[in-house]
Amino acid sequence: MQVTHGCKRWLLGATAVLWACAALAQQPRRVDDSVLKSAGQTGEEWLTHGHDYAETYYSPLQQIDVSNVKRLGLAWYYDTDAAPGTVETTPIISNGILYGTTTWSTVFAIDARTGQLKWRWDPKIGHQNFPPGSAGDPNKVRTGPSLCCGPGNRGVAVYGGKVYVGTLDARLVALDAETGKVAWEVQTAEKNADYSITGAPRIVKGKMIIGNGGGEFAVRGYVTAYDAESGQQIWRWYTVPGDPSKPFENKAMERAAKTWTGEWWKLGGGGNAWDAFSYDPELDLLYVGTGQGGPWVADFRSPQGGDNLYLCSIVALRPDTGEYVWHFQTTPGDMWDYDSVQGMILADVTIQGKKRKVLMQAPKNGFFYVLDRKTGKFISGSPFVKVTWATGLDPKTGRPKENPDARYGPNGMTIFPGAGGGHNWPSMSFNPSTKLVYIPATEGSFRYVKADEFKPELGQYNWGIVFRMPTATNANGVPPPPPPPPTPPRGFLEAWDPATQTARWSVPLLNGGGTMTTAGGLVFAASSEGDFVALSADKGEKLWQVRLVQGFANPATYMLDGKQYVTVAAGRAGKGRVYAFALDANTPIPPAPVTAPPAAPGAAPAPAPAATPAPDQPHQPNQP
Repeated sequence: MQVTHGCKRWLLGATAVLWACAALAQQPRRVDDSVLKSAGQTGEEWLTHGHDYAETYYSPLQQIDVSNVKRLGLAWYYDTDAAPGTVETTPIISNGILYGTTTWSTVFAIDARTGQLKWRWDPKIGHQNFPPGSAGDPNKVRTGPSLCCGPGNRGVAVYGGKVYVGTLDARLVALDAETGKVAWEVQTAEKNADYSITGAPRIVKGKMIIGNGGGEFAVRGYVTAYDAESGQQIWRWYTVPGDPSKPFENKAMERAAKTWTGEWWKLGGGGNAWDAFSYDPELDLLYVGTGQGGPWVADFRSPQGGDNLYLCSIVALRPDTGEYVWHFQTTPGDMWDYDSVQGMILADVTIQGKKRKVLMQAPKNGFFYVLDRKTGKFISGSPFVKVTWATGLDPKTGRPKENPDARYGPNGMTIFPGAGGGHNWPSMSFNPSTKLVYIPATEGSFRYVKADEFKPELGQYNWGIVFRMPTATNANGVPPPPPPPPTPPRGFLEAWDPATQTARWSVPLLNGGGTMTTAGGLVFAASSEGDFVALSADKGEKLWQVRLVQGFANPATYMLDGKQYVTVAAGRAGKGRVYAFALDANTPIPPAPVTAPPAAPGAAPAPAPAATPAPDQPHQPNQP
């Protein structure tokens, strides 16, 4: 058949268009502000820590649902070869690549279809740089910051062709997403100071938002925004006021200083924002959760009392400038290590017949809070675990009705929740269909005993508490009877109705990691024994279970080539793995390796003194 010149031109043009389309299809999608703003809408990728700016840990994917979840099988797994510590990374999936971190801030990129390693970046700050005793021994040279509770890292951020990570030595590093090569890095705190980074960075309007840990060592907390392209610092907002003899950084610090007494700034004050951030693009508000006081005992840091703003607070800032907008303090004058850095979920919830734009948080102090996210106004609050440090919350202001006995002295007081909190860093999630929040909760007590005197030391736990029995005697010189032993922690997964402030259902033992929920009517959670499970989101019925390794992080899900995967990182003591599950996959599940105890001796430079036992309820990492 004869082909005319016109047809030839048409065929050549069509072929060129097809080639161009094919080439475009192979190009990675660039993650920018508009992509992040719509992240979570399709569920095909998992681009941010909580899947979306609202930190819901909810996916609209429903290929895997209540009817077929029992067919889930292992698609692939990747051995992280992590150094000692607990794997805490939330997987980030972009352009078919899964990015994550190991215990000592090492970043890896693997093929999200197969689990094959693409690249790996090591920050060269392994535990050899944190020798035991180096922080507190004046005869040794400090080679790194002190770590509260062992090493850990909760993941990366992706943006503009780069992968961002915070490191244990308080650096913020930008890596090329394709090669893993360093694009830039900045030191976010003074070298060898007691600051570290374990939380995942967040990207808001081209800015990399990062906090830090160090409250255990009584340093001054702050949040910093860096330009994502260059690493240049744009703004910094301190969480507690500094030396009042010097100009305050802003009006918010000036107001906060009125709630402190004594010479708090010499100790630092604490308030470190070591984990949670959320963002509302419509209101253009960045929400920051702040940590506990440093030292724990308020008498030592603020001897005449006071609320000590902005400890244990939710603070709303303008992301362009770091300008303060509003705050809500969950634990005024904190004495119990009740951080408010736990995940903050933004959602629209109907309460008493009215749809409200709310912020929800279940911090360590044991109360579940619902706030108006535009104004910070308290809407409601109720205990989701046993609480004895307070008898309730003021219905108008949300201020706790504090139990006067909770402000412990040298003879101590046993209090619920314990220092590990009713909820810590593992993610809670929100399902808009069931309208329930799924909380990995812990119920237990801790005996707080105030030290007779307090002298802060570099690199040592500057808590201001001691571990001992009561020493005071009565008029006849008889010592009091020993107190009852603290209640061992009881873990469970709790489905919480934020509209009514009541538990809908709970499942024991399922608090070994974070949760993730889907439009398939499922909730994924884990036990501390090593079980990864799927439950029905409405009733909590266990539908699928697999035994993996102990020590879980936060799960995620994504879609590739028409197949939905569920992925989670787990492991500790150098046995970390990333697992991916899909329907009818049949990769053999490797046997769980024998693991060492969760806390590796010598992993941190400043362990508690030998005579000081670890808290009976494990204190989850403030900066591990």
